[in-house]
Amino acid sequence: MHDIRAIRDNPDLYDAAWARRGLAPLAKKIVDFDAKLRSASTAKQEAEAARNAASKAIGAAKAKKDEAEASRLMEQVAALKLRIEATSADEAKWQKERDDLLASIPNLPAIDTPDGADEHGNVEVRRWYLKDGGEPPALDLTADHVTLGEALGMMDFEAAARLSGARFVVLRKQLARLERALAAFMLDIQTGEHGYTEVSPPLLVKDHVMFGTGQLPKFVDDQFTAARTMSRQELLNEALERFDDEFEKRGGNVKPTQLLNEILDSAPTREDFWLIPTAEVALTNLVREQILDEAPLPLRMTADTLCFRAEAGAAGKDTRGMIRQHQFRKVEMVSITTPEQSHEEHERMVRCAEEILKRLELPFRTMLLCTGDMGFTAKKTYDLEVWLPSQGKYREISSCSNCGDFQARRMNARFRNKDGKTEFVHTLNGSGLAVGRTLVAVLENYQQADGSIKVPKALAPYMGGLEVISKA
Repeated sequence: MHDIRAIRDNPDLYDAAWARRGLAPLAKKIVDFDAKLRSASTAKQEAEAARNAASKAIGAAKAKKDEAEASRLMEQVAALKLRIEATSADEAKWQKERDDLLASIPNLPAIDTPDGADEHGNVEVRRWYLKDGGEPPALDLTADHVTLGEALGMMDFEAAARLSGARFVVLRKQLARLERALAAFMLDIQTGEHGYTEVSPPLLVKDHVMFGTGQLPKFVDDQFTAARTMSRQELLNEALERFDDEFEKRGGNVKPTQLLNEILDSAPTREDFWLIPTAEVALTNLVREQILDEAPLPLRMTADTLCFRAEAGAAGKDTRGMIRQHQFRKVEMVSITTPEQSHEEHERMVRCAEEILKRLELPFRTMLLCTGDMGFTAKKTYDLEVWLPSQGKYREISSCSNCGDFQARRMNARFRNKDGKTEFVHTLNGSGLAVGRTLVAVLENYQQADGSIKVPKALAPYMGGLEVISKA
């Protein structure tokens, strides 16, 4: 979310920044909506003040037994009531127009984010491979992970399709254990060595949580929802909780049974949730509507969760295998910082993600994303791309983003600085790593001529000392 006051004061700066992301000028439209909103708000306040004054004057006129004046004032109050209703409607309309537009506009790119229209504008920062100065090894074995996993009898897409349809997988035996081992290994590194606090968050969240981190409203088609029908008893309990307030608002001028039925009739009968597309959503929102102390910042959190994505915009992409699925496992990192800390924290987070790939001895490169390939909420993003021999190229396995105060404004997440003033925090998130894609990379980079998979040394303690995964 953007600061409307800053847009009013610096419209050209915002338009120039949005132009770097391929957007047409928007500042004038936003400022126009805001001016109409403020005008409607002022008109409503003036009408309310006039109504209140006239209402008081009615009492004074009646005390003087000036019925003509009292009657005139009552007509004025009735007219002002209509005026208040009209200006309230205008206020709501222009607030919605302004806020909907603001909510749909991506973050401003950082100064050092390179310009570019798409992935071809990304800049390689570095590459790493333990044995050859950063270059991936020339492997004679280039079977893909699907071929390897199915030949082992431990990766089953047909069974998953019978259960859930396309873009799901069933892992069995040692590959199921390998997935668990990878997640545990990643968590142990991020918590034990990198100082992240492990969190186990809910996988189902409400609308305002998805809005806070930017998934809603723009990316609604990429999300999965869950809902449950509320029981009659639950509805009755909620109605009873609202009853006293509603009865007081009516001034007691309503039959209790009638009011209770009205509340029941107006109550929603379903409870709706969103399935998290990443633990970033839940972890970042832990500080929503909070004012934090500055001293403990940065806060660092990590979680191993299932993630759910509809992949609505990925039709025809990576349809084979585990690269792009509706349900997958990921270890996420989130940092909450002051504005002064966020740049260095971003670089640190990237190093924390890179360390996992180094310990697993997987070739990778680090890419700085350009403005046209960067996510909606990010101001600067690094992607880590792991080498996949079957494709002969690097594929994304982690994305680490600095979102500045963009998400914090949507969540109203702040901290109190040393001067006692409140500021918005900065939020950062990154994969440390995507577990399924790491499993894919291990299978392909550690495959052997007989179809077995050598277990990376770093994972041996998590695999019960198993050194090779082979068909039973």
